[in-house]
Amino acid sequence: MEQKAILVVSHEYRRAKRMCDFVLALIGILLLSPIFLIVALMIKLDSPKEKVIFVQTRTGLRNEPFSIFKFRSMRKSNQPGGARKHVYDWENGVPDDFVFKSVSGNDPEVSPIGAFVRKFSLDELPQLFNVLRGDMSLVGPRPEIPAITDLYSRAQQTRLLVKPGVTGWAQVNGRSNMNHGQKMALDSYYVQKLSLKLDIQIIGMTIKQVLTGKDAV
Repeated sequence: MEQKAILVVSHEYRRAKRMCDFVLALIGILLLSPIFLIVALMIKLDSPKEKVIFVQTRTGLRNEPFSIFKFRSMRKSNQPGGARKHVYDWENGVPDDFVFKSVSGNDPEVSPIGAFVRKFSLDELPQLFNVLRGDMSLVGPRPEIPAITDLYSRAQQTRLLVKPGVTGWAQVNGRSNMNHGQKMALDSYYVQKLSLKLDIQIIGMTIKQVLTGKDAV
């Protein structure tokens, strides 16, 4: 009986969340369209021969792959997880002390414009279209690359039970300054405490974080 109640609540929550995601993402795209255009123009002027949007395969709900959209922040197309592929061979899940080495703002291939859009998370804005498509939610665990999720342990796969998000509980509690074990613990907490109230809290914390550029990747 208790399990059935949980499933009913989860179903209602997901329906309400999908509606909020669609409406808020659409509003966000409309309101932020001038910023979309300005960032796209800056990237194109900096690297005329490169594409403005970077597309990468990530792992989504229930381990299904999808294409994530980001503003390109590097002058070359070999972004993390793209041409710069990492090879992992863990046998018992992703180690807790693992830290994904993303390309830093000091990398010579990261343009000054790229470093700026990363600092204020402007490179993430195109993911609002992922939210409209239903690939992602505004709030949820950040989507990981398949090379890592393919090696998840059974316990680590818990974070794949909900849609990945543009922002999440782990991001507002450390963002890039944490190892995999810390991130997994925060994502597991979010999955266990799913609620619109928590989602609203995370969105508010995200706005504050973005405005200050704190803990940017």
